[in-house]
Amino acid sequence: MIGPLALDPARSALVLVDLMDRIVALPVEPRKGTEVLSAAEELANAFRSAGATVVLVRVERPGVAEQPPGSGLVAGLARDGDIEVVKRTIGGFQGTGLDERLREHGVRTLVLGGIATNLGVESTARAALDLGYDLVFVEDAMAAFTAAEHEASVRLDFPRLGKVVSVDEVTFTIA
Repeated sequence: MIGPLALDPARSALVLVDLMDRIVALPVEPRKGTEVLSAAEELANAFRSAGATVVLVRVERPGVAEQPPGSGLVAGLARDGDIEVVKRTIGGFQGTGLDERLREHGVRTLVLGGIATNLGVESTARAALDLGYDLVFVEDAMAAFTAAEHEASVRLDFPRLGKVVSVDEVTFTIA
């Protein structure tokens, strides 16, 4: 953890990955999906209050007539003005138009959370880095299928890609 991180709300976006009922309900570690959801909701409210962009990414299985139950975003997570993205791959950028939408909003820094740390979150982060975004990872707003997978991303990979912080360390500068 790096200590308080001041973000410019006009140039920052919160990107929450796969916070859908069927995924939040899975057995994940090092914290429950409901704990990740609670942290994500706290972050989303702070971003909205600061006038920053909130992006909600969810997955749909390609080539099926009907998505499994619980494939929508958790009820109440999305608000008017949020960007909602449907992905059909592990990461949130491929074929979704997310990069274009973020650039339209002037976003340069992405703050990431969601489930699973080492899959949807990390894949989205790697594509974002390739596209030139600065990255911030909110450790306590993520979980994976095992604690070891979560820790490998948070302790080994993410510090090489951006900054790792906790929910309490995310603040905004007011211009």
